[in-house]
Amino acid sequence: MTKLVLAASLAFWTANARAQSVEKEPAAILEIGAVPNRSVTGGGSSFGPTIAVEVTSIENWLELEAGVTPLFGRHSTEWDTDLLFKKPWTLSRKVEFMAGVGPEWIHARHYNEVTNSVCGEVALDFMFWPKGKHKFGWYAEPAYDYDFGRGHDQSVSISIGLLIGVP
Repeated sequence: MTKLVLAASLAFWTANARAQSVEKEPAAILEIGAVPNRSVTGGGSSFGPTIAVEVTSIENWLELEAGVTPLFGRHSTEWDTDLLFKKPWTLSRKVEFMAGVGPEWIHARHYNEVTNSVCGEVALDFMFWPKGKHKFGWYAEPAYDYDFGRGHDQSVSISIGLLIGVP
């Protein structure tokens, strides 16, 4: 009888230990996507790929995202590099939302004239994890940019793409 009780308690203990194991969060999230960009001050539109890396600095309080986006438009090429400071909210096991703000550096070539300028960026980040695990998912990130350089160009964009958890 004691062997039966011992075996039953051992089976319960191992099942309970497995149920309590917590999924380890990835060290970083890689974002790979595409972004259409539209100037709201008359500068035209552009399109290009985007790549960014996001890391958690303070759990549930601060995420840092660094990204690069080359944009190609009519008679212009632009390289945007940004660093966003984001506040995360977990809406469910499969959906996260983040609001972020940060600086952006733009290197642009319009009709063979090269300019460099500093911008401010505000972004909303919607992340969807279909299986609930942070291995693969997709995102949509609308953003607004304000250029502090000559002309004070303002633009809106929405990047859409894949999320890949980096262990």
